[in-house]
Amino acid sequence: MSRKRWHIDVQEGCYTLARHWPPRFDVEARAVFPAARPGRLAQQIRQDLWRKFQHLRGFSPVIQISEQTGADGLIVRAGGRVMRPLPAETANRITALLENPAHRARWISWAQERRT
Repeated sequence: MSRKRWHIDVQEGCYTLARHWPPRFDVEARAVFPAARPGRLAQQIRQDLWRKFQHLRGFSPVIQISEQTGADGLIVRAGGRVMRPLPAETANRITALLENPAHRARWISWAQERRT
């Protein structure tokens, strides 16, 4: 049985998680998050993004997390590749997911830097 693999690209200040490579944003939304571990944050957002859009045939999630220039935070770019026409409200639904207080609290809690 083959295992589905995710592509991860880590560059200085930028973390990208995508199902297909190269990543492509046919639809996207952005949001600002506090400092956190990018890999953990990306995984959590990807899971909820997939749950919300799994019915959208041909959808392949992409999450890109960049350090915010001159600030202590992250810019999250979420969306992905779509092989079929998109419903008009798709980008707004991604924005609503990224701005949902309950989701944000769970994602941030999971991805916060642990200090010992």
